[in-house]
Amino acid sequence: MTELDDFFKELTKWEENVLEKSIKGKEMRQMQFKNLSDIEIKGLYTPLDIKEKIYMEKLGFPGQFPFTRGAYPSMYRGQFWTMRQFAGMGTAEQTNKRYKFLIGHGQTGLSVAFSLHTIYGYEASDKRALGEVGKEGVAIDTLKDMEILFDGIDLSKISTSMTINAPASILLSMYIAVAEKQGIPPEKLRGTIQNDILKEYIAQKSWIFPPEPSMRLIVDTIEYCTKYVPQWYTISISGYHIREAGSTAVQELAFTLADGFAYVEAAIEKGLNIDDFAPRLSFFFNSHNNFFEEICKYRAARRIWANHMRDKYNAKKKESIRLRFHTQTAGVSLTAQEPENNIVRVTLQGLAAVLGGTQSLHTNSFDEALCLPTEKAAKIALRTQQIIAYESGVADTVDPLSGSYYIEWLTDKMEQQAEEYFKRIEELGGVIPAIHKNFFQTEIANAAYKYQREIDTNKRFIIGVNKFQSEKFELPDLLDIEEAVSEHQINRLNEIKKTRDNERVNMLLAKLKEAAKGTENLIPYILDAVKEYASVGEIIGALKEVFGVYKEQQII
Repeated sequence: MTELDDFFKELTKWEENVLEKSIKGKEMRQMQFKNLSDIEIKGLYTPLDIKEKIYMEKLGFPGQFPFTRGAYPSMYRGQFWTMRQFAGMGTAEQTNKRYKFLIGHGQTGLSVAFSLHTIYGYEASDKRALGEVGKEGVAIDTLKDMEILFDGIDLSKISTSMTINAPASILLSMYIAVAEKQGIPPEKLRGTIQNDILKEYIAQKSWIFPPEPSMRLIVDTIEYCTKYVPQWYTISISGYHIREAGSTAVQELAFTLADGFAYVEAAIEKGLNIDDFAPRLSFFFNSHNNFFEEICKYRAARRIWANHMRDKYNAKKKESIRLRFHTQTAGVSLTAQEPENNIVRVTLQGLAAVLGGTQSLHTNSFDEALCLPTEKAAKIALRTQQIIAYESGVADTVDPLSGSYYIEWLTDKMEQQAEEYFKRIEELGGVIPAIHKNFFQTEIANAAYKYQREIDTNKRFIIGVNKFQSEKFELPDLLDIEEAVSEHQINRLNEIKKTRDNERVNMLLAKLKEAAKGTENLIPYILDAVKEYASVGEIIGALKEVFGVYKEQQII
């Protein structure tokens, strides 16, 4: 008779004599309890649910394999996560002002949101950019805009994340050029470019080139930064947008890590040593509404990445197998109805990210379902992080929820379901073949439909939307990006084109195009072009002539 056998007897007695009597004749709140990944949740978890767990194999210590309990030994006892509020709007001047406002209120890292025309590689003057310039992020066309964006900000003393994908190599080159003008060499720069093109085909849809040449640009960036910008994270492998498109937490976990493995394989195929480039890979996850599900997702992600990097890809360095990640609270969860409720949602989501061990965090502003954040809303969002850090006590000990029967069971369950997805992706031939077969797109679409149907049929409640609705509510003050921003941006672009050495720009673009036809690393060519004030649109245009443009196949 073991201790667990005795416990099982006591549990059975409790269920029969206490639990069943207490609920007899009463209706339960619902028939089944499930999280957002459709995992059924029991009413009670006990040692029996994790009886097969081997502590050192599954958990270990913080900062040691398999990193379930945290990426670093002391975690936030050493220093808090980076408070990196995502910001970008209108002109470079307007966004520069917002950065200085946030830094002045205690923000510890920068995160750049770009205008849609920049993201898609068009110039502000392109007819396809009409009505979009500066509306969703900062308008960047040439190096001049980047110089203004970071004016008065010492790039040697702050890390910068840039949410840019298809044109990521161009914006990184501009950042390097701005730093050089500040007298800062590339090896001192710290930050991240998102540069995760696979999730664009899967979820966010801001691709330009087909997958194969896009992967070439990413591997070129990895190779270049490994040699010359060694502190830079070359990809932020992003589950955030997969989740925003409607995936479950398990799908976000599985599809994000599958993309990460695809980048590792592409770099190895190019001849790069895994322990040279893998330490500068990072991740970007969503934090949604189901509190414990999100915490377990992060813990499972670290363990899965560590096991695969060590056992499948033979990484040797601790830095190569240690998953580090940024988190953003779930924009898709925010409501236009009763927008102040979003402050509570964001607080819980931010807390889940911290309890899950994030390395940096963006907390959304309460007005983001209505507009780009006002200064007031952005300040409240930053203060939310600061209150979690300085007042809640959750940062005083490492992985405080470890050992919870529910947490450990759910971490294991999410890991198991992610591994099942990896097998399905492998059977389809890998990530890119699965993209071409619309596997990811279909899985996410089905999950999004199911979630919305649950809301529409009152099987899932959103406070203020389909539960406890108010008959009316007052809109908060909204931020409006004026159409004058577009005119201002076009005028500056035209002025740059008048004053730069256009003959040299055309020559450099021709050299880039010729190099793209071969196998050389393209980053030095892009860097030369941006230093002469070639625009994002011109560089993308040159590469389109060689690489072509991707067209998604219809989901049938």
